[in-house]
Amino acid sequence: MELNLQTAQSIISVALEWRKKQNMKPLTVAVLDSGGFLVALAREDGVSNLRPEIAQGKARGAVAMGLGSRALFERAQSQPFFIQSMNSLASGSLVPVPGGVLIKHGSTLLGAVGITGDSSDNDEACAIAAIEATGFIADGG
Repeated sequence: MELNLQTAQSIISVALEWRKKQNMKPLTVAVLDSGGFLVALAREDGVSNLRPEIAQGKARGAVAMGLGSRALFERAQSQPFFIQSMNSLASGSLVPVPGGVLIKHGSTLLGAVGITGDSSDNDEACAIAAIEATGFIADGG
């Protein structure tokens, strides 16, 4: 199974509806495939101009390391030089804070969702809710 545009757009739609029900701030949602390539992105009105890069960075770190970005955040606290080195290897494109969640079908990695705009914990909860509501397994780390 592969992550296609229709599925990515569905995940985004569910995430944005979920955030409204939770009274969260406006979000930016990025969906990347298992190779770390952008499949779809949505930026709600009123978010800052760096949010697309942040959302992609959360998802990119998750895909690149095979770990949800919460695990990367925890690792950054215990092994800052390791995460700094990984970010350097990735040309500074990793954002190791909660909100990057792996999308799995069984044990197969399909990609990741990166969300930014509210607190990192809320961003992560929204990504998990959207992935699971779409019928996949969410792994936030």
